[in-house]
Amino acid sequence: MYTPQEKKFLLNIARESIKNYFKEGRPLDIKEVPFASLKEKRAVFVTLNKHHSLRGCIGRIVADLPLYKAVSLMAIEAAFRDPRFPPLREEELQEITIEISVLTPFKRITDVNQIRVGEHGLFIRKGFYSGLLLPQVATEYRWDKFTFLDHTCMKAGLSPGCWKNSDTQIFIFSATVFSEEDF
Repeated sequence: MYTPQEKKFLLNIARESIKNYFKEGRPLDIKEVPFASLKEKRAVFVTLNKHHSLRGCIGRIVADLPLYKAVSLMAIEAAFRDPRFPPLREEELQEITIEISVLTPFKRITDVNQIRVGEHGLFIRKGFYSGLLLPQVATEYRWDKFTFLDHTCMKAGLSPGCWKNSDTQIFIFSATVFSEEDF
């Protein structure tokens, strides 16, 4: 979906955005984007790993910003505002590997047999509660689709098995995932 040059450009934006935030306390001012595809509005998540362990992950499920801008902002959010972790320290940055997941639009399903572990991510919504897990999470933990569904329910703050309730909405999506480790 994206060329190696486009992927490298986005990964560089993510890293430079974090560096700039350390220096100036504000998002990077991106003057020129040489790829039209990166100006399209897309939903995206930025994941930070430190020695192959999660260090931050924040995303935007609404495709309301150009991809390059969303990557810049989500990199800062993942580094400094993921409530599961303390803010990133500048000396940690050299130990961080950045991963970007560009999401496809969500598709609502009523049959969980449509879920393909390793290909689909899940978004579950019930009332005011919602939770999302990226496709690579189920693969990383070697979950089957039912375990994946249960964990997405828990991510939403709901009990495992909430996906079986008729008032729970289940959505699937795919993602183009790439990391600094790919280059």
